[in-house]
Amino acid sequence: MEPRKRAKLAIKWPLKFTIEGRYHRARASTITLPHGEVQTPVYMPVGTKGAIKGVTFQQMRELGCQILLGNTYHLGNYPGTEVLDNFSGLHNFEGWDRNILTDSGGFQMVSLLKLAQITEEGVEFESPTDGSRMLLTPEESMRIQNSIGADIMMALDDVTNPLSTKERLEEACHRTTRWIDRCILAHNPSKPQNLFGIVQGGLDASLRDISLEGLISKNLPGYAIGGLAGGEAKEDFWKIVAHCTNKLPWEKPRYLMGVGYPIDLLVCSCLGVDMFDCVFATRTARFGQVFTKKGFLRLRPEEMKSDLSPLDESCNCPTCIKYTKSFLSSLLHKEQTACHLLSIHNIYFLFTLMREIREAILSGELEEYARNFVLEWFNGVENVPNWVKEALAEASITLN
Repeated sequence: MEPRKRAKLAIKWPLKFTIEGRYHRARASTITLPHGEVQTPVYMPVGTKGAIKGVTFQQMRELGCQILLGNTYHLGNYPGTEVLDNFSGLHNFEGWDRNILTDSGGFQMVSLLKLAQITEEGVEFESPTDGSRMLLTPEESMRIQNSIGADIMMALDDVTNPLSTKERLEEACHRTTRWIDRCILAHNPSKPQNLFGIVQGGLDASLRDISLEGLISKNLPGYAIGGLAGGEAKEDFWKIVAHCTNKLPWEKPRYLMGVGYPIDLLVCSCLGVDMFDCVFATRTARFGQVFTKKGFLRLRPEEMKSDLSPLDESCNCPTCIKYTKSFLSSLLHKEQTACHLLSIHNIYFLFTLMREIREAILSGELEEYARNFVLEWFNGVENVPNWVKEALAEASITLN
């Protein structure tokens, strides 16, 4: 059947979303996908080329990962769709039997901006390695994601920095809405996959409303909030998140793209976000920085030479159970083992944070949990930034 004819038929998306508890705007839910259940709120580790740097798939299972990310642009370049089709998708190719979400490739419009040319047709990239050209259209993005076989695919959007000009933001907002139709038409439903739309509009609430209206009318199985975490002020960041979650369908999952700081995860979960992703957990580990309940900790070999304590006294990850700050700091920048062990800790920390938020929602104790986390993270209410207080107040949570 031709794509345009097929699109006239109602697509039955293979996703079930069950809300099991709420605390004002926050929700605890289960997303049932083709490769199993995902309990939310959830942090999704980013495996740009299909795998998490420094962490094996077996370790990801042991840490409790239910869904991870892959990058359409990079996977389309290598190993390529011919190889993926031979294996009937990325799950079989890499041996991962749980869920996968793929971005659309659109983020490279920002990360490879100097190598990209954006038009109504799509975005043409110049490879940063060999200079070859690649035209990524909505149709091509869907073709690659169909080959990958991701449980959740993201529609190609026109991505721009939230601090761009009003004209550029308006162009991206309307183009994203036009491209969603092309993505739906191009989708091959032969595999059980879901398509999420991405709300754009920068920091302009009126543009966000236009995007929201255009995407919600498509009755997609889920929606993402894009175009944030690009250097905007935190006061603007949380207000746009709250604006979008307030208008997105209550009965469908909400995904905030590119956000992975622990305090951001807590605040935005309280505002009604279900899903998050970010490379920060593993990237910052490679530079010797880790998450703790008391905030960020940077390993310093000279200072920690005789420190026999774990990274975080309250953490039960394999790294904290077995290794000391003294040992880990001695390996930093010398052995890849350090990056591996610190990445495991950071991923485990975020998984634990998400699980604890979920449990607090279900038990009706989210306000107490959020208050305790924030006060410990910032070492007292006097150090908590105003944006955190205001955002939590929007979620009916006070720090008093």
